[in-house]
Amino acid sequence: MRSSEVRQSFLDYFARHGHQIVRSASLVPADDPTLLFTNAGMNQFKDAFLGRERRSYARATTSQKCMRVSGKHNDLDNVGPSWCHHTFFEMLGNFSFGDYFKQEAIPFAWRLLTQVWHLPPERLHPTVFKGESGIPRDDEAHAIWSGLVPADRIIELGLEDNFWAMGDTGPCGRCSEVHYHRGDAIPCDEPVCRGIDCSCDRYIEIWNNVFMEFDRDTDGNLTPLPAASIDTGMGLERIVAVIQGKVSNYDTDLFAPLLCAIGDQTGRVYGPHTPRMSPGPDDVSMRVVADHLRAMT
Repeated sequence: MRSSEVRQSFLDYFARHGHQIVRSASLVPADDPTLLFTNAGMNQFKDAFLGRERRSYARATTSQKCMRVSGKHNDLDNVGPSWCHHTFFEMLGNFSFGDYFKQEAIPFAWRLLTQVWHLPPERLHPTVFKGESGIPRDDEAHAIWSGLVPADRIIELGLEDNFWAMGDTGPCGRCSEVHYHRGDAIPCDEPVCRGIDCSCDRYIEIWNNVFMEFDRDTDGNLTPLPAASIDTGMGLERIVAVIQGKVSNYDTDLFAPLLCAIGDQTGRVYGPHTPRMSPGPDDVSMRVVADHLRAMT
């Protein structure tokens, strides 16, 4: 499946389930002085989550162009050595503004991954919020996932991993990630791989379902939002690499033409790579150039 088909199949899936397809907002936010660049799919819906804006639809889906080069969500230093981080990327997302919540959002994600894209269910590992700093455990999300996967595949994590916020203030909430097991051919330096908690690349987060419940103020206080909502995000580049069975995002059809053109201009050849090979200095440099070219255009 080509990247364009992955993108369109995501949008079409949610359109069939009553979501309005909304075009990507500008990379430079028009009316949010807190952001240098759009860094998440939910940016253009911030006022809808806060109850300040009423849209003509209660469900939306987007493929949002994003840039992360500074601030809390910053991947700049990872670009090149990492197989899956970029400054510019597309974030696939589905959103509910007080319409549906966890009971529908989690099955939506599961069915797309397993019934539309046909990812092996046994390779999918969900996480839920374990409870921390006075914020209770997400019993509801855990119960929903328990009806879809064996309980021992559900991982409970804390604030750092399973509580999402756009920034220091604003809409936020507990979240549930879906991680994909890429296979044991991926190297791991530990005597026994720790799975999702491990620093190796065997497991990769592919989707984050955020349950928008709170508005955080400058003092860190959490106030319930006017209506509980859904904000999800999935990196197009990552899911394309998974679906196409590639070692890295850079081996997909999103980057191959750029890397070929860079090779033509420099006389260098990118790759090939296997799961047990780290990219050499030339490949890292070519990745950085390819990433930045996408960001510029």
